[in-house]
Amino acid sequence: MKITFTELEEGERRFFEDAFSEHELSFVDALPDVAPNTEILSIFIASRIDDAFLAQHPPLRLIAARSTTTDHIDLESCARRGVAVAPVASYGDHIVAEHTFALLLALTRRLREAMDLNRQRRFSYEALRGTELHGKTFGVLGTGRVGMKTISIARAFGMEVVAHDIAPRPAEATSLGFAYVGFDELLRRSHVISLHTPLTGDTFHILDRESFAKCRRGVLIINTARGRLIDTAALLEALEAGIAGGAGLDVLGEEAALRRQASHLISDQIIDRLHGEVAGVATERSKQIEKLMLIEKLRARPNVVFTPHIAFNCVESIERINEATAVAIKCFIAGKLPNGVRPHEIEHLTSVQPSDELCLAANI
Repeated sequence: MKITFTELEEGERRFFEDAFSEHELSFVDALPDVAPNTEILSIFIASRIDDAFLAQHPPLRLIAARSTTTDHIDLESCARRGVAVAPVASYGDHIVAEHTFALLLALTRRLREAMDLNRQRRFSYEALRGTELHGKTFGVLGTGRVGMKTISIARAFGMEVVAHDIAPRPAEATSLGFAYVGFDELLRRSHVISLHTPLTGDTFHILDRESFAKCRRGVLIINTARGRLIDTAALLEALEAGIAGGAGLDVLGEEAALRRQASHLISDQIIDRLHGEVAGVATERSKQIEKLMLIEKLRARPNVVFTPHIAFNCVESIERINEATAVAIKCFIAGKLPNGVRPHEIEHLTSVQPSDELCLAANI
């Protein structure tokens, strides 16, 4: 089989070379470098699969996504073209929940400001005065695996927890000691709002201007899920107005623009104009620059802590991702995964239980 991997580090390449020594492997940095004859493709979150890409790769039969989310993949086009999609069931529930509190503690203990003061060789207890988490209300949007782990940690801190989810889990609420409430009530009551919901049409910009207007003044916003759950411009306005007291962000809706420096985007825009490129291209460049400037303005605030989408990134989670991906590919080659999965089946793909012991071990 012709198998191509994108966005891998050197150690990960060696792992897959050993796992698939009998197959033809390619390792590329980005989708434009994927050969047209690729039959199996493994991608990470920066690779966005659309119908145009699928049309250019007709032999493709499996996309092994090294992520739990599939919002960077056009599932309908995959289903229509008979391309199976295999995400990883779970790999970083604990580490993402831990990172959620790393961001929260960085805000409440004003670690960014403490580091800045150290560099300036000035000290002030008042400037570094923190906020206690004990007794505060922790609001969780989304009570899946990561959400539940986060709730456990919040309860260990002595926080009251309220949660909102379209599919409540009352037994877990009872055992962990939290309450499900309506969305507006969660906004109104929470000292901290932590996002752990998938990105869908209903959750896109779930925190927007209207939502922030309903929040408790000074609320802290934590996002380790998907960037586009938050309207970045609305968040910046809420911070400037004091509605939000701070934000801990591992993801941003404009991550694609963030990967490129402003100087590079501006240079590209100048070249486009010199070459007489169409107006649409120039407009898109301008939008990217505007997004990047918005991000930089947000990140410059002392009450914003930003990490570059690394909540999942630990030794153990990377090992789980790679092992589950290898098993998914081997199961597919062995005929244990359905070809041409329909979009509504994607979330259940990892619960398929073929008889092969190897596939069973990975919950596929």
